[in-house]
Amino acid sequence: MRILLPNVSPANGEGRWILPWLCTQERQIKMNSMPRWLQAGIVLGVTVFAGRHLAPAGVSSAKSPIAASCLSSAYREFDFWVGDWDVVDAGSPISANSTKVARARVDLILDGCVLREDYQGTDGHRGQSFTIYDGGRKVWHQSWVTNRGELLLIEGRIEHGAMVLSGEDRVKGALVRGVWKPEKGYVRETAVTSTDGGTTWKPWFDLVFRPHKD
Repeated sequence: MRILLPNVSPANGEGRWILPWLCTQERQIKMNSMPRWLQAGIVLGVTVFAGRHLAPAGVSSAKSPIAASCLSSAYREFDFWVGDWDVVDAGSPISANSTKVARARVDLILDGCVLREDYQGTDGHRGQSFTIYDGGRKVWHQSWVTNRGELLLIEGRIEHGAMVLSGEDRVKGALVRGVWKPEKGYVRETAVTSTDGGTTWKPWFDLVFRPHKD
């Protein structure tokens, strides 16, 4: 009997010092002379090791695979927002001198079913959002909460490749609409508000999420 050990690429560099020979080319181990209980133990050990250190496809900052109930394309429509971002004013998103307003980390949690945003503003404004696709109603829902006691609930769907979520800011008595759109490695988020029931809209903010650089 023999087992073939595949090339293993540990997620985030983990496990490189544990069994470095697992990261080389395919190896063959002859086990004919070994007792069956030892053969089974080796096979189990290799399986557990590989399962723990192979990064699941399509998941950022998560170590568990996406749940089967969240694998359909509808649940993956907002994955373009996942990443570690520097948030800047939209004036010149590529320039190193652009005004940075926040650091935002967006990852997949709860087996890939929920997007969690951790927003750390340079002005001390901090918040988190939790976004999920509601398969029963076929809409996206986001709950946004902050260290200033703010709560905003918005909902919507993908429109022409952009995520469009709308709701009501009950404190300000205004309707709000946010749009997230992927643009050449960046994500642009714009928002508008209305105080006349949606007849007219005014710009609220225009931000660009670009990959974080130390």
